[in-house]
Amino acid sequence: MVLPDLGLSVGWLLIVIGAVLLLVEIHSPGFFATVPATVMIFIGILLLLGIDIFNSGWGVVIGVVVAICAAGFTVWMYGRITPNESPTTISRDSLVGKEGLVIKNVDPNTLTGKVMIGTTEWSAHSTGAPIPVGKKVKVVDSEGVHIVVEEVA
Repeated sequence: MVLPDLGLSVGWLLIVIGAVLLLVEIHSPGFFATVPATVMIFIGILLLLGIDIFNSGWGVVIGVVVAICAAGFTVWMYGRITPNESPTTISRDSLVGKEGLVIKNVDPNTLTGKVMIGTTEWSAHSTGAPIPVGKKVKVVDSEGVHIVVEEVA
């Protein structure tokens, strides 16, 4: 009679660990813990149902089949709920033609100038005269990791 109690304890332990792993996955998504969590929960349920997946020949087979099915289902479901869109990225070349605001004086000879375009701060230099803080500028080119701007009249 000790083995059924052990199976129940291990079953509940697997379910709890699986649930904790799912909570970790929800907090920090990345498909790190989803498959093991789902497999643990399903194996825990088998143990609670009284299927001896450790000592019985058929129990081992049932455990392996359920684990594979649970993993496959999780991968399939994860693929269905994951958006198919690529993440949005900003390249410096895509900024040409956009307007922004000078937040640190922009000079034609240095890269110490800063321009805010949307919500992103960029290092910049001007095409001609220095541009003071607060002036609107337009991106005319990009060089390396900074942009080239000119004042908007």
